[in-house]
Amino acid sequence: MFTARTLLAGKWPILVFAALTAAALLLNRGAWLCWTLTGISAVLLLFTISFFRDPDRAVPTDSKIIVAPADGRIVEIKPAKEPHFLGGEAIMVAIFLSVFDVHVQRAPIDGTIEFVQYNKGKFLDARDANASLQNENRVVGIESADGFRITVRQIAGLIARRIVSWADQGATLAKGEHLGMIRFGSRVELFLPQGTEIAAKVGDYAKGGETIIARRK
Repeated sequence: MFTARTLLAGKWPILVFAALTAAALLLNRGAWLCWTLTGISAVLLLFTISFFRDPDRAVPTDSKIIVAPADGRIVEIKPAKEPHFLGGEAIMVAIFLSVFDVHVQRAPIDGTIEFVQYNKGKFLDARDANASLQNENRVVGIESADGFRITVRQIAGLIARRIVSWADQGATLAKGEHLGMIRFGSRVELFLPQGTEIAAKVGDYAKGGETIIARRK
């Protein structure tokens, strides 16, 4: 459920809330206010630790299946341009990650990372219509052994102001392996070539590395 890598990514907020909890316990004089402050800091510590969980997933083995790159609610499926790696028209599947979702991102297909680009930007709320294009983001292009290409865009949000990379250009990943994570609420977009058969729909809840998003021909 937890890995050293995810907990290391959250070390500073975890240490801060751990220190606050310890201080509240040491300074607790038995008054209701002291107990309240201790309880609040302890709850925040437990929530922060739980945010950096990394559960195991049952990854589909069929090579034609494309899985979700992230946990969260599918909020958009629409035609869109993807100039970075696919080079034009594509199908975009957008997943919104709340602060309660797992924030690890995974490879949707088996393949090699052939393109990585980090783009500086704003930190609008991930639900804002402009967040997709204006927020800080990391674009990752993956190509399978037989030339099928997809793109994953990790987008920072209002609270999520750090995109952590665990796999860079040249890395070969199995479907479901880790790409990285975004700290706190954010958005992840999956771009697929036109003609890909979409199996998910808007409103579905996706689990990264497990939920079937589409099937390639």
